[in-house]
Amino acid sequence: MPAHMPRDGSAAALIQRGLRLPQLRLLIAVADLGQISGAASLVGMTQPAASRMLTDLERTVGTQLYQRHPRGVALTAAGALLAKRARLALQHLEVAFDEMDDIANGSGGLVRIGTVTGPGVALILPLIRDLRVTYPEIAFDVLVDTSDVLADALLAHRVDFYLGRMLANVSAQDVTAITVGAEPIALIVRKDHPLMTRPAPTLSDTLAYDWVMQASAGLMRQAVEAYLLQCGLAPPQRILTTSSLVLTLGIVSDTNVVAPVARSVAEVLVAPTRMNSDMRILDLAPDMAVSPYALVCRRDAEPNAAVARVLTLLRDRIAARAAGSG
Repeated sequence: MPAHMPRDGSAAALIQRGLRLPQLRLLIAVADLGQISGAASLVGMTQPAASRMLTDLERTVGTQLYQRHPRGVALTAAGALLAKRARLALQHLEVAFDEMDDIANGSGGLVRIGTVTGPGVALILPLIRDLRVTYPEIAFDVLVDTSDVLADALLAHRVDFYLGRMLANVSAQDVTAITVGAEPIALIVRKDHPLMTRPAPTLSDTLAYDWVMQASAGLMRQAVEAYLLQCGLAPPQRILTTSSLVLTLGIVSDTNVVAPVARSVAEVLVAPTRMNSDMRILDLAPDMAVSPYALVCRRDAEPNAAVARVLTLLRDRIAARAAGSG
């Protein structure tokens, strides 16, 4: 029996003293079979070699791991504890190698996506929903924000790609872009809004009410104000400014405000079977839209297999969308 000795129990120290995975596999086999000969056969070695390996293992850990008896061997309390922990460690390693295989073939791994709100609902949400069925091991981290924030995140390597606009803070030399299309805008109000009971409301009538919009630098706000000017109308006089969709929806549901949002978002909100919403779309500006957005990637990026898989599927959907609208 090896003498018990003070030791550094860290994994690094044990490995430095000679701890090896075959030793742990053998110890687990001994725990399962209660015989050194059977354990040796299970791991593919002779009984003398197995006995020497167990002796080396006891020397490495500094304590007795098993005792002989007439019918074979039994692990000591220390041996049983080490076998239990070793079994868990090897199981974790198997999981790690499986996950590494998933990452290598694109069926697992993390994909970080940036998107403005409309494309997030229209393209990213359905894509993730479908991939959760076909590739459940792929994890997603989705950042929803304005295009300038998304562009900064892309260049800082915080997202793998984004759906939004290319603005002045992005050089064409640094990125690639596939144009997707304009982002339609819809005006939403609560279902009991006075305009919902008016026989033939007009876009001009909405200006009698407060509006909720982005800050003046926001692309959607600029698009809405430009559209109003093209229609010969002045911008709303009373505007509550916020970039929060949640706050916007809360205000719309409780007051008589008018709010422009991405049409894809509005269509989800007013679908009673999906959201049980009390909101409605005012179909007074069917051609109102924000300038075209694109799928933007870093030009020098080498995406991992999961990102490459998602990008391929997303590009296919963009192409199918373009063919369907063409």
